[in-house]
Amino acid sequence: MSFLETIILALIEGLTEFLPISSTAHMIFASSIMGIESDEFVKMFQVSIQFGAILAVVALFWKKFFDFKSYQFYIKLAIAVIPALILGKLFDDKIEAVLEKPIPIAIVLILGGVVFLFIDRLFKKSRINEEEDISIQKAVTIGFWQCLAMMPGTSRAAASIIGGMQQGLTRKMAAEFSFFLAVPTMLAVTCYSVFLKDWNYKGIEQKGYEMILSSSENITSFVIGNVLAFVVAAFAIKFFIDFLAKYGFKIWGWYRILVGAILLIYFSI
Repeated sequence: MSFLETIILALIEGLTEFLPISSTAHMIFASSIMGIESDEFVKMFQVSIQFGAILAVVALFWKKFFDFKSYQFYIKLAIAVIPALILGKLFDDKIEAVLEKPIPIAIVLILGGVVFLFIDRLFKKSRINEEEDISIQKAVTIGFWQCLAMMPGTSRAAASIIGGMQQGLTRKMAAEFSFFLAVPTMLAVTCYSVFLKDWNYKGIEQKGYEMILSSSENITSFVIGNVLAFVVAAFAIKFFIDFLAKYGFKIWGWYRILVGAILLIYFSI
């Protein structure tokens, strides 16, 4: 993976992680189009640069994350993330196998886009606009909705935002809570990929951090990738909240359908 390819993937991650269009799908397709060899380091890199995106959420909502008087906020996130942690561990190998099959991912993009065309009509009566009004039960339910994103192409942001709206949250609050929930979810996934998971890198079983430290190129890719993901994600988050509150999901639905159709044709030829 070249320096330019590292930059492109990091930009894609930062731009799409918190949009309802599936960052995983976009990085997989970009890697395929650029001809990047899908070795174990590339797979780990695509997961680990989520750390930069996580920091963008914490930086933008730092008052919320460091308000230690609001202990219920931390309880909600801790409980809501449990379903994704358990199911993610159980289906890790199957999820990874799907990541190497672009056609099913393109189909999921299209199907998700069709759903988006009708979401705003389904949840017109959402009223919850403050995090304090989200009960623990609602938070857990949103956590289960988030698990739908284990199918690459679904989008973690999309699943959790729709789950929030189904639980009565306004579009703006659903988006914000989706970002809050992303922090423990993505942090857990990143830590697992970097410190716990065994990767078969160049014929040797290694942890993620061992792959990173194995060469100066890998270290540079990891650092640059996370820095760029942080900067771009910060801009994407601020843009998306206002855009979603004003225009809803329909435009994202058409985007997913268009991109999914193009990629389906591309990988079917």
